[in-house]
Amino acid sequence: MKFPSLNLKHYLSGAYKKNNISTQLLSDQNHKIALEISNVGIWNWNLKSNKVYYSKESKKMLGFNDDELKNKSEVWDNRVHPEDKEVYFNKFNSHLKGEVDIYENEYRIQSKDGNYKWILDKGKVIERDSNNKPLLIIGTHSDITKSKKHENQLNENLQLITSQNKRLHNFTHIVSHNLKTHIGNLKNILEFYDDATKETEKVELVNHLKTISESLTSTIVDLDDIISIKSKAHTNQLNERVSLYNCSSKVIESLKLDSSNKGVTIHNALRKDEVLLTNTSYLESIFYNLISNGIKYSDPNKESQIIIQSIHSKDTVKILISDNGIGIDMNKYNKQMFEMYKTFHETDREDSRGIGLYITKTQVEALHGVIEVESKLNEGTAFSLTFKKQKAL
Repeated sequence: MKFPSLNLKHYLSGAYKKNNISTQLLSDQNHKIALEISNVGIWNWNLKSNKVYYSKESKKMLGFNDDELKNKSEVWDNRVHPEDKEVYFNKFNSHLKGEVDIYENEYRIQSKDGNYKWILDKGKVIERDSNNKPLLIIGTHSDITKSKKHENQLNENLQLITSQNKRLHNFTHIVSHNLKTHIGNLKNILEFYDDATKETEKVELVNHLKTISESLTSTIVDLDDIISIKSKAHTNQLNERVSLYNCSSKVIESLKLDSSNKGVTIHNALRKDEVLLTNTSYLESIFYNLISNGIKYSDPNKESQIIIQSIHSKDTVKILISDNGIGIDMNKYNKQMFEMYKTFHETDREDSRGIGLYITKTQVEALHGVIEVESKLNEGTAFSLTFKKQKAL
């Protein structure tokens, strides 16, 4: 049986068209399913009509149903985190101007529940007019919150490890240097002793040996204290309910004789209901070192005073211990403030070994806190201790 050629062409043409349409529909459906599975949102902006479209996947990322978020650019733009908006607009406009081939940006955007999520936003102009003015741009949204948190955690861990390695390097350098110095001095004295012929010389050298021995013992005690602080890792030791007022009052009372002899008035402005989950002995030691420093370096030409107060935020408590003493030249000593065996008051004092602030900083960090200092010569010094508020375990 013969079929007219014309009918056959029509038949084949129609079959082809139907098949082509079916293939296109299937392809579109596959793309739609793929986007839903991958949680990638789609957006586009028609600059001629100024119409914007956000797919339901994009809206879902922010916790909205498809009908809850209008397809208007300002609706999305206004939710971008204030700190990210400048870069957000600059990068987008840079792409519209043709300065970069593809728009790509990571920013925070506020979701329906008020929290911020991290979004990876990509786009590309796919149509321009004869003057190269953009007419149509399409793009995608991807929720990268989890990967961003993971990235931030890795960066924090890296910074912590780097900081710990640096402190360990400094600590071992100090230990090595100090012990070598003492050993070298002992060796020299012993050599002199062997060469000494007079009994008076030997007695003098033995006295030098005693002095070096006492200094070496003091150094070992200092290092042992620091190692002991750094090794404190039991959570329950950092989870005591400590009254800041009572803790500081106890220290002030123990220093009453010193402050009275120096004519220093200490004002405890901490509230009696302030409680911090921390370690009692460490906090007492921190208060003792900083308050005793304020007494030790008071200005004899002033009515000397030390003020202890606190500032609270939602997540932290900051304890301020300030004095109007002789102060420190921060331009000269700023980078050395918390190093071992550093003194800053240009005075030859037997009670200044340069270990107190190093131990204080070590203790503050063991309590997961931060210590900072501001000071001016002849005006005074202010230490701030910032601790995160924690829930009892």
